[in-house]
Amino acid sequence: MKKTIIWLCAAILLTSFVSCGGRRNAKQAEAQAPEAEATEVCEAAEAQAETCFTAIDKYLTDEIGKQYAAGEITIPFHNFVSVDETNADDIVVLGDFWVFNYNQSGDTLKTVSGGNHPGKMHVKKTEDGHFEVTAFEPVADGADNLKSAQSLFGDKFDAFQAAQADQDKREALRKEAVAAYAKCHDLAVSLLQDYGWPAVEIAAE
Repeated sequence: MKKTIIWLCAAILLTSFVSCGGRRNAKQAEAQAPEAEATEVCEAAEAQAETCFTAIDKYLTDEIGKQYAAGEITIPFHNFVSVDETNADDIVVLGDFWVFNYNQSGDTLKTVSGGNHPGKMHVKKTEDGHFEVTAFEPVADGADNLKSAQSLFGDKFDAFQAAQADQDKREALRKEAVAAYAKCHDLAVSLLQDYGWPAVEIAAE
């Protein structure tokens, strides 16, 4: 199975966030990552709906996912903290960004590799109406981690910390992304399994 790219962000955010180009006057739209129906994601993917969020998914898949050990499938997900789209040439998205590579084994997607990359995404709307990530400022590792995160997130730092600490929400977002991917691609999977952990059900609402 070839590695497949899925752009999930568009439909997940279209109903609850500003839509990157649809409301350019919105300032610092707070991003409480919503729960989306898998069918909505699928319909948006089939229609090739494009926003700044699809550009972020593509960046996570193409640039970040390829830094890890390869799998058959790459699925990004994210917990957005804030979106500032006042400048179409520099849409700024703060969030805790994740990407995982998987292999399929029967009805189970088994994690091969992946991890999180919190930070600041810069996205531009091009003259032909497309969106592209122009830069990514990740939170630094090691001793500079806290200082770097405080600098990048600014007055959204507390919201970022809350997002990182909410493991239940993170796993729910991950399952939602996997369920949407499976539905869109007619993938006969119902379980997700990390190495060394029991498989868990993918609950597609």
